[in-house]
Amino acid sequence: MNKKYEIDMTKGALLPKILLFSVPLIISSVLQLLFNAADIVVVGQFSGDQTLGANCVAAIGSTGSVINMLLSVFMGLSVGVNVLAARYFASKQQKEMDETVHTTVALALIGGVIIAVIGVVAARPILELMGSPEEVIDLSTTYMRIYFIGMPVTMLYNFGAAILRAAGDTRRPLYYLMNAGVINVVLNLIFVVGLNMNVAGVALATILAQTVSALFIVKALVKTEEIYKLDLSRIRVNGDKAVRIIRVGLPAGLQGTIFSFSNVLIQSSINEFGSVAMAGSAAGANLEGFVYMAMNSIYQACVSFTSQNVGANKPDRIGKVLRTCLAIVVIVGVLMGNLFYLFGDRLVAIYTKEPATIQYGVQRMAVICTLYFLCGCMDVICGSLRGMGYSTVPMIVSIVGACGLRIVWILTVFRVYHNLTVLYVSYPVTWFITASAHLISYFIIKKKVISKMGEGKVVTA
Repeated sequence: MNKKYEIDMTKGALLPKILLFSVPLIISSVLQLLFNAADIVVVGQFSGDQTLGANCVAAIGSTGSVINMLLSVFMGLSVGVNVLAARYFASKQQKEMDETVHTTVALALIGGVIIAVIGVVAARPILELMGSPEEVIDLSTTYMRIYFIGMPVTMLYNFGAAILRAAGDTRRPLYYLMNAGVINVVLNLIFVVGLNMNVAGVALATILAQTVSALFIVKALVKTEEIYKLDLSRIRVNGDKAVRIIRVGLPAGLQGTIFSFSNVLIQSSINEFGSVAMAGSAAGANLEGFVYMAMNSIYQACVSFTSQNVGANKPDRIGKVLRTCLAIVVIVGVLMGNLFYLFGDRLVAIYTKEPATIQYGVQRMAVICTLYFLCGCMDVICGSLRGMGYSTVPMIVSIVGACGLRIVWILTVFRVYHNLTVLYVSYPVTWFITASAHLISYFIIKKKVISKMGEGKVVTA
């Protein structure tokens, strides 16, 4: 039995339970980013001469926004999985949970194959549209194509982990990630240092490590005796559950895609300043990722805790969950963001020794890291809305408030004051505006949800 891994989110003090849920997720996210950072460090330090190493770092860093853009729709569906599974788990609906689990695995595999094909075919055309420099584009294309081949196992891990999170289990995914991460680092050294495969070696190591973590997740679902047990012979799409997952997950995915599209435009603007600026921005963005993923763990906690309490008909805990998560995310964002900026030059130097590249990295962190808590607040409020079953409203608010304004900023303010600092300022400005709009939406929707719960109605988007 796996009761020791689960958390009852509907009873007792919230702060210790949210921390118990979030800390393994934070550690998982930090470890994942450390392994990703190891990818960049290994390829930057051991790919030959300094110029080739810098080009490899720029190649991998510049693909992040493109990869996220192509992945976002399908990864957004994992939010739908989390919301639906948490609700059924809290309300002990065995049949509904069973159908959700088997539909989830089927959607993960189907989505993984689709995104793999799109990624392999579209990699170079997208990079060309972004204006990727000639010395980088071949390396970027190679990395992206190999990376996307592994999408089915990546999706399987993330969708499976969403089921475990719905039950409050964030520890086993951490254990599986640790094992896979060690494999990733070892394979990096073999492929890059031993076999001189540079970006191809890093991408291949990532695929193999992700396969290991996906197999662990599947084993956990198959072996459990809880209501989220997986029977491999019964994997199929249930139409009703697929629609419910898509209803919550698709808006989240579309929001992520459009967010990523705006980031692609920003990356294209960074590309205008050359490969050194690209490498510095890539290193800075990689470091920012540690702060973001720590805050994103609080967002995931907010989604799960809110959804379980809606499923258990505990309306009084919805506001408490949001307030607790906001307090945590502000503390995490302020402390981590400012510490990373304070030691920015030394941290960027881990990726590259080139002084100009380090300067570009710190320039980015000065704007984004110090105010990153605003992004965390924006996401947590959005997580509360999704946990209540409302995903379309935060999607629209985010598209208009963050993405739309960011694109307008690029096309107007940045064109007048054409420097990287002005470009980066678009992030905190749009985070603040979008968070404020989300908060207004939250008060309106919460009142509606509590009214439905009082009448005994099913809460849906």
